[in-house]
Amino acid sequence: MSTPRNDVPKTTDTPDRSGAAVQRPAPPRQRTSRPSTGGSGPRRGAKVAGTGRPQRTQAPVPEPQHISAYRRWYSTLHPSLQLIGLQLWMPLFFIVGFCLCYVFAFHAPHPHDVPIALVGSDPGLVAAVQKALPGEFVFHPYDSLIAAKRDVLAGTMAVAYDPSTNEFFKASAHQFQVASLVPATLSAVLTATGVATPKVTELAALPAWDEYGTVPMYVMLAWCIGGYMVAMFIGIMGGPLRHRTRMTVIVVGGLVISVITNTLAGPVVGAIHGHWLPLVLIAWGWIVAIGLAVNGLSYFVGRFIAAPAMICFVFLSMPSSGGAYPKWFMPEPFAWLNHVVVGSSMVDMIKHQVYGVGPGPARGLITMACYAGAGLVLMFLGKLWWERRRIRAIVTGRTTMFQDAQTANREFLGAQRDAELERHGLASTETGTLQVIRDDEWEDDRAGGDVFTGAPDGLENEPLTTGRIPVVRAGTTRPGRSSSAPRSTQAPRQTGTRGDRAGSGTPAQESTPRHRQPGR
Repeated sequence: MSTPRNDVPKTTDTPDRSGAAVQRPAPPRQRTSRPSTGGSGPRRGAKVAGTGRPQRTQAPVPEPQHISAYRRWYSTLHPSLQLIGLQLWMPLFFIVGFCLCYVFAFHAPHPHDVPIALVGSDPGLVAAVQKALPGEFVFHPYDSLIAAKRDVLAGTMAVAYDPSTNEFFKASAHQFQVASLVPATLSAVLTATGVATPKVTELAALPAWDEYGTVPMYVMLAWCIGGYMVAMFIGIMGGPLRHRTRMTVIVVGGLVISVITNTLAGPVVGAIHGHWLPLVLIAWGWIVAIGLAVNGLSYFVGRFIAAPAMICFVFLSMPSSGGAYPKWFMPEPFAWLNHVVVGSSMVDMIKHQVYGVGPGPARGLITMACYAGAGLVLMFLGKLWWERRRIRAIVTGRTTMFQDAQTANREFLGAQRDAELERHGLASTETGTLQVIRDDEWEDDRAGGDVFTGAPDGLENEPLTTGRIPVVRAGTTRPGRSSSAPRSTQAPRQTGTRGDRAGSGTPAQESTPRHRQPGR
């Protein structure tokens, strides 16, 4: 019975001859059938496991990126001018944001639907106010003066009025503007109806170091800016970083910013007395929550993350926070946004901790958890979307105008550096170090060998074994450059020992080619 032959190709035993081509054995042919083994084994010709899998087909070649005429024209500008132009959107955005948010919100604050706690009833006062100031005040009847005072301290009521004693109750620590304007306005209406000037009782006065109650607003603004800027720079420059690395930077950076801001606002400036540790913990939580939200958004908007971050945490949050004016004085949509922006919850938590007014910490903690949770969800989904876009850009070779401008600017600065080095008789090596271009008509006295400047042949103590980066000279062209580009030469490679090169007339120096410095 015949046995199956081996598939190994035959080789020759004859020695290789000089000048003749060497015959190499061909690679073994892949077996696609199984040899017969007798018995109940597979018969001859059976398919080998794994050979029936479908062959992978090559992915289609992507279409070249379409470059618009404007982009082609823009790429002809100076590289530095390109980078400046591509960043001018930020000051333009800043100007528009300030006008539409700050100027619009604060140019004419006017009271509307201001809640007034009325102890008992006074139909004459209600009718007089509705006639004189329609739509500005809403009276809520209370049976208990204690309950009315509690709601004024909590911030749900602007002021409380007791007709039986002709007395207003206010809380300046919660809202200085309300405590100043509302009793004065209602007192004018009452005196016009023949009622004596009401008495005004302070329930929570502001301390001497915060005369107008603006400290919580500006401390809140410092926390917001610190939180979104940490995450903004992570989103701009830390795209490939892992989630845990990003979150570590946010958590550690948030703690540092919290400690710095509360130390400056408290012990250094004296705007807040005491409460340092609770405020550090509150600020840390808010900065981390804001950082997580901005970090999640950065996957979707890239280097433009500053725009949505400033919209959410500065331009909309500041007017809607109630720190400068309460929501009853703000136009829409800022009055409604007071319920959802981080600034409102942050200001309330600061006032409750420092002055003991405003709602408790529950609302702030819930808002903080919502922003942090939204940030984690955006991080998870955004990372997948960002990686998919990145792979698509790599495969298709697509670039952005900003990437092209960065590449052009890097090449321009490199060429400028080489030209400046050559003007001083220096050449740059592949490792970034410098070598002197030897020239009979030019020699820098500093190139002499001593303990400060190094060996006579330059700034190196030993000869470099790496190649030299071409130095730009006038006269020749590089591949892909115009005919007006400078000529390219190389600094000579030094041979021999340091002692051979140190003396004049040594073989090492005589064999070195001479290069003349331009302009000599």
